Amino acid sequence: MSGILTGLANNDSPGLPLYGVRPAGLEALLHALPPFAATQARLQNFTAEANQTLLFPNAAGEAAGALLGLGGQPALHGFGTAATALPPDSQWRIEPGDYTQDDAALGFLLGAYRFNRLKTKGFSTARLTAASVPSRAHIIASATALARDLINTPANLLGPAELAQAALQLAERHGAHSTRITGAALAERYPTIAAVGAGSDRAPEVIILEWQGSNAGANAPFISLCGKGVCFDTGGYDLKPSAAMLRMKKDMGGAAIMLGLASAIMSLNLPITLKIRIGCVENSISGHAMRPSDVVRTRAGLTVEIGNTDAEGRLVLCDLLAEAAEETPDWLLDAATLTGAARVALGPDLPALFCSRDDMSDIILRAGVATQDPLWRLPLHGSYAAWLDSSVADLNNVSAKPFAGAIIAALFLQRFVPEQISWAHIDVYAWNDTSRPGRPEGGEAQSLRALLNAIETLVQVPH
Repeated sequence: MSGILTGLANNDSPGLPLYGVRPAGLEALLHALPPFAATQARLQNFTAEANQTLLFPNAAGEAAGALLGLGGQPALHGFGTAATALPPDSQWRIEPGDYTQDDAALGFLLGAYRFNRLKTKGFSTARLTAASVPSRAHIIASATALARDLINTPANLLGPAELAQAALQLAERHGAHSTRITGAALAERYPTIAAVGAGSDRAPEVIILEWQGSNAGANAPFISLCGKGVCFDTGGYDLKPSAAMLRMKKDMGGAAIMLGLASAIMSLNLPITLKIRIGCVENSISGHAMRPSDVVRTRAGLTVEIGNTDAEGRLVLCDLLAEAAEETPDWLLDAATLTGAARVALGPDLPALFCSRDDMSDIILRAGVATQDPLWRLPLHGSYAAWLDSSVADLNNVSAKPFAGAIIAALFLQRFVPEQISWAHIDVYAWNDTSRPGRPEGGEAQSLRALLNAIETLVQVPH
């Protein structure tokens, strides 16, 4: 999976002009268009409201261009409807307007995405000419498509080995060094990941990628990424109800987002040192699966009582975070589809951000606003930490109290990150329940653009 863009033309056609316009700028644009086009817009009551499109011909009756209403939407979302609103297989170039070419092209490409590789009947959208797509928009759209493809792939086709292979292929494309850890070596190095994967016939794997930008100097920021890659989550012996299991192919969304983010970082050749750890595993049921009340030892040496086998994501991450923290990165970031409680608190569109540093949090939150990829900070409320106490181990993986589930999960992870490390944990949904402009139903790379922008901001800070 390489993030192939279905909304990008593969020929040299100049394309028809596509004009994005808001109501306030409509009259000025109509005056600048050929009279026949302006007449058609007025006759068809084109008002430039959001998602409104108008195809206009020339005097000979041939297709000459199109208007796309943006309304009050950001261009990223406004152009998200174009690929499916315009005729299939038609080709377009984006004309200048009160938006950046990057935002417009990225919105178009994000809206063109569909996961249709398993369908026998093809799906066509309108396409942008290559000349109309800036390099940055192409890179971010491809990274997003990679993450979406991984999340959307059914679990029978994407198990731990296949997710690991996708990470290795990414490393090969970008010349990153890769390490694949399996079997006894994994059990020794990441005992909690081994415990989560013990119930599945598909053995767990950990993939580590290492990369450095060609312009990264000796003092370049060192960024470490960790992703939860639970390819399917039954809940284990604390079995999920069937309705709650229907979308559990997306439980590797954190890993997919981190691989997409890494793809964008490497494609943009950011001047940083980068290390990515992906825990690839399946939480299943068998005679070998971990049980409620089992006690497992973590890489950090702490023992954990298994209060609930369905709280496995934090077990996957805790060993990855502990190892990453040993290397003292400038920033340590993890992403995971970790808790339903985060969705109860914030809904599906807002990933929950937990952060050990106010300055780091501010950079990430501002980046989310700037990129139309928002997050919302929740507190690492230390008074709740005692809720993880266990009578038989150093801590439990869940609280006995029915409150603050997302905070409790973050506090569990915080036990494995030393205080001096600048760390951010992102609890994502990684899914669009319905299709909206630029956000088709299915897997979504939530926080990818925000984190990329935040890391670029960090690069500007002297080190």
